[in-house]
Amino acid sequence: MAQTPSKDYKRREREFKKAEKRRAREEAKAEKLAAEKAAAALAAEEAAKQAEAELKAKIEAEFEAELQAEIEAEKKKGA
Repeated sequence: MAQTPSKDYKRREREFKKAEKRRAREEAKAEKLAAEKAAAALAAEEAAKQAEAELKAKIEAEFEAELQAEIEAEKKKGA
């Protein structure tokens, strides 16, 4: 007569499968969170670079404006 697996064995198999699915979900959630943090850090870094570039451009524009004003003043003074 063939022996069938016990109900206890089947229950352990079901619980093991559930635990594996739970671990997989938790790992996926952790990976997603890590990816979101990395994306946020990258976005913050890009925003900082953009702000720095804008500040440099603003300073350069102010310098150019002052230089043009000085050149115009020299022309008026010399003429």
